[in-house]
Amino acid sequence: MSTPRNGDGFDDRPEDQRGWTEPTHLGGPGHQGPGFGHQGPGEGSSAGQQGEDAGRGWEPPGWSLPDAAPDRPAQQGPAQQDPAGRRPEPEWEATPPPQQPWDAPAERQPWDPPAEQAPQKEPQEERRGGLLGGLFGGGRARAPREPGAVEQVFTPKGGPVGPGDLAAWGQAFGWTASDGTGPQDAPLVELTRSAPVRPAKSEVPSNVLRGRADGLDLVAFDIVSPYGRGWVATHAVNAAPVLGSVPAFRLSPARLWRHGTGGMLQIPSGDPEFDTRWVMLAAEDGPQVRRLVEDPVVRQLLLGSDDGDELWSAVGFVAAVRPGGNRPQLVEHHARILAAVVAAVA
Repeated sequence: MSTPRNGDGFDDRPEDQRGWTEPTHLGGPGHQGPGFGHQGPGEGSSAGQQGEDAGRGWEPPGWSLPDAAPDRPAQQGPAQQDPAGRRPEPEWEATPPPQQPWDAPAERQPWDPPAEQAPQKEPQEERRGGLLGGLFGGGRARAPREPGAVEQVFTPKGGPVGPGDLAAWGQAFGWTASDGTGPQDAPLVELTRSAPVRPAKSEVPSNVLRGRADGLDLVAFDIVSPYGRGWVATHAVNAAPVLGSVPAFRLSPARLWRHGTGGMLQIPSGDPEFDTRWVMLAAEDGPQVRRLVEDPVVRQLLLGSDDGDELWSAVGFVAAVRPGGNRPQLVEHHARILAAVVAAVA
């Protein structure tokens, strides 16, 4: 098979004109240029554009990249307007800040070093515990708590009263003191064991005072518990000996828990207000118990208190107990209540 390249006579052109030529679609003879199939110069294309396309040759659509120059509209002058009739936005120009008049610096004054101040020491009572104290409730001391109305009544005006101060108060009124270990103090041990507060076996009576108040013979003492190398008062007891037999009873505030009340009967007073705040328990119902719970003076004194006392009878005594150590105001408070109770059951 012969082709135009092998010169087998199919080509009638002279030899110097023979050779391979580009195909028509690649720009060879008969190629109509990039404008093939497009409109002519009179149909929307310019002659210069056709000449530029003819010199560049045919390219597939999208072959050449667009011009790198950004397609931005030409900047218009301040008097020009766009075809839509809108005024161009004015160019922003920075306005320089107004210049302030310069003032010469004032003449420096000679510098004096500040006077040395002595470091203020922290009060000793506010530095407590360190790290462990801060973790376990120590650290800085808290502000003292204001005592309540009841505490102000029963706390002496001169401050808290200790056993020595209570003994001095009793001696001023002719009372006698003992340490609770003498023969005459033996009944107090059994009275302590029968108290409604259920003291431990290691707790014993101490700081005993004997005297008279409100026409009664009274015994005032503390129930103390061993603490370290000493003793601490847990409850204050004031008792009055009673001649004759007194039924076992317990008169307690309704808000307090009552221990060892098995077999005891609750005796109503007939006063709803009193029965709401106080509970009367007795081993058996009888006229003495009824007189005690229905006595108007007893009910008036108990309703006027803070419901912090407990009354009971044992080993020939009628006694009253309250948490904490004994003090003169508490002795006088219990003396008034015991005088009314003894008068009701005697």
